[in-house]
Amino acid sequence: MSVFDRYLSLWVALCIVAGVILGNFLPGVFQTIASWEYASVNLVVAVLIWAMVYPMMVAVDFASLRHIHKRPKGLIITVAVNWLIKPFTMAALGVLFFQYVFADLIDPADAQQYIAGLILLGAAPCTAMVFIWSQLTRGDANYTLVQVSLNDVIMIFAFAPIVALLLGVTNIEVPWETLLLSVGLYVVIPLAAGASTRAVLVRRAGNGEHGEGRVARFTTTVKPFSILGLLATVVLLFGFQGHVIVEDPLLIGLIAVPLLIQSYGIFVLAYTAAWAWRVPHNVAAPCALIGTSNFFELAVAVAIGIFGLNSGAALVTVVGVLVEVPVMLSLVALANRTRNYFPTAVEETGADNTTVRDK
Repeated sequence: MSVFDRYLSLWVALCIVAGVILGNFLPGVFQTIASWEYASVNLVVAVLIWAMVYPMMVAVDFASLRHIHKRPKGLIITVAVNWLIKPFTMAALGVLFFQYVFADLIDPADAQQYIAGLILLGAAPCTAMVFIWSQLTRGDANYTLVQVSLNDVIMIFAFAPIVALLLGVTNIEVPWETLLLSVGLYVVIPLAAGASTRAVLVRRAGNGEHGEGRVARFTTTVKPFSILGLLATVVLLFGFQGHVIVEDPLLIGLIAVPLLIQSYGIFVLAYTAAWAWRVPHNVAAPCALIGTSNFFELAVAVAIGIFGLNSGAALVTVVGVLVEVPVMLSLVALANRTRNYFPTAVEETGADNTTVRDK
């Protein structure tokens, strides 16, 4: 594991502090960056998100979907939690807290924005960082790959309709054009680019070289750009919202409450279901973590495109970044400590048609 992965929470924390400081002392710079947009898409944010997502998309192997029937339990839990439960519980928590519990603390117009931001996070399950969480819990790499591949395919078709449905139910205007553009820019294009790169790498493997080995070396080479894209995005996002964070820290705490409840609640639900169904730990841990973590890059981009860089919705997605890393690391630690409660000697046919053993 690289130094970036090992101390990820530290780097993110430093970038958050740097972003807040720079945003308050150099607001003109961030206002200029905010003005660099076309068709409601901020060009700098778009480039950074592509830098983050593309290396991870190269690792996605759609051919692995041929094997989804061989070990279906983890996939069933992942799909059910990600697409049938998580978006709706996040929307419900948003309405509960910002229209009722925190009603006396927040302006009603702002409350709608915060609910919208929560909906965007809830409808965007993790598709990139889950590889890191899986690695930290010694997850089955092949199975995680299948989970992410299936998740990405579903996201192409399900993200925009679910967001539109939930925004409509909460009486928030739904700009379909921006939703579809965001899915195309931040899911379809990186996914297509990653699949094309993967196909070229596998095809060019020769002289006894295994195609997957070539792909692994390529992703290892470009992974630092993904991490740098993540850290630069964190600096930029917290720079845009730095003044709000400094002037109203209570608001950040209020936004964090439903996010924390959602994160720990979804993990407990998925992890308990995996335990009850006797899913091996190297599948159960990534299965629960993929639903808990968010594709915050997509949520941030859509929030900016629909509501603007300085909107309440964008602020919520930024707070999502602030909350996610420490929460996910705490859940990784919990998963590792509870490993012995899951099957430890289960043999199954893996996604690559080999026999694997969870030890």
